[in-house]
Amino acid sequence: MLLGSPPQQLNILVDTGSSNFAVAGAPNPDVTSYFNTEKSSTYTSQGIDVTVKYTQGSWTGVLGKDFVTIPKGINGSYLINIATILESENFFLPGVKWHGILGLAYDVLAKPSKSVETFFDSLVRVAEIPNIFSLQMCGAGLPVSGSGTNGGSLVMGGIEPSLYKGDIWYTPIKEEWYYQVEILKLEVEGQNLDLDCREYNADKAIVDSGTTLLRLPQKVFTAVVEAIIRTSSIQEFSSGFWTGSQLACWDKTEKPWSLFPKISIYLRDENSSRSFRITILPQLYIQPILGIGQNLECYRFGISSSTNALVIGATVMEGFYVIFDRVQKRVGFAVSPCAEIGGSPVSEIEGPFSTADIASNCISTGTFHEPLLWIASYVLMSICGITLLVLIILLLLPSRCKHRYTNNDVVNDESSLVHHRWK
Repeated sequence: MLLGSPPQQLNILVDTGSSNFAVAGAPNPDVTSYFNTEKSSTYTSQGIDVTVKYTQGSWTGVLGKDFVTIPKGINGSYLINIATILESENFFLPGVKWHGILGLAYDVLAKPSKSVETFFDSLVRVAEIPNIFSLQMCGAGLPVSGSGTNGGSLVMGGIEPSLYKGDIWYTPIKEEWYYQVEILKLEVEGQNLDLDCREYNADKAIVDSGTTLLRLPQKVFTAVVEAIIRTSSIQEFSSGFWTGSQLACWDKTEKPWSLFPKISIYLRDENSSRSFRITILPQLYIQPILGIGQNLECYRFGISSSTNALVIGATVMEGFYVIFDRVQKRVGFAVSPCAEIGGSPVSEIEGPFSTADIASNCISTGTFHEPLLWIASYVLMSICGITLLVLIILLLLPSRCKHRYTNNDVVNDESSLVHHRWK
């Protein structure tokens, strides 16, 4: 992207799991370039501090506005909200080739509030493009370098037929914050894990290009690992491989993928009585690591456990062309032509399947979303504050309520304690 006047070129990471557009705004040892706002004649600061925390890493910066151009995208320059990152922790990592992040989720996740118009909402409003974008992430079977340069395509405003093969299968967006979908079941080499379908959606299931791995709730993760061990031809591995703390290595002449099973994720179709499944082959989740050993090729496990979500991250998305249709509130999947190794596809889509044996709703109604949690916490704080205030007043009342109030009795220095706690 080109930012400011005169334009400054930056590489931007596409993230469907957040909603802020943010770029490095100061020198950082881990980035090769940054947006120097002092050199842009069109930059205006809004003077609003903003902090965003991710599953890994966080940053703090300042909101501003400037013109943005996408050379290989939509014609024209557009005035966009930009957060310039001034401080960060575990966000920019050594060797990354990107200088900022483009959050493409809904405005409810925007920081510091949803009043900050998101990048894509601005484009839809000003450039008058359809409210849909699609993403092809490439890199299947390629060594993990951490640089984020394996390529792909982001299409703003529509669907590009050359980026997929076969049919597009759509699943409804259940809630417009993250791209939350409903997962019905998982299979390992065709064997159902036989978990309650609500386990797969605890406490949400989302499609997130900014998450590297396929992340599974702990109970689901344990079941998947046990099923892989049970159905594969691998020798005994240490637990460190499955938890991500150790690599597994083979001679460079060997490819271990044939030892591992396929993994299938079933998603509810737009017709709720049907489902379809997206399947990833081991080439997508047993991932080679760059530059480890001379005669050995080492691999990591591309699946991890999660405490708060099932996340369909890059491990899965690299197998598919994914359409985020915000108009019809649905996410589409189609097989990607770049998800091939040696001419053989490493991903599959099949359907439809009946959902007669699955609950009509696999999303727990008791799940609180982050905005609702904030509302609930403020309500509880209000109740506690009022209760405490009443107790203090009752303590100040003399016995049998015979005392007549004076001004000095109504307010004393201790009331400031309530005030500060309320804050």
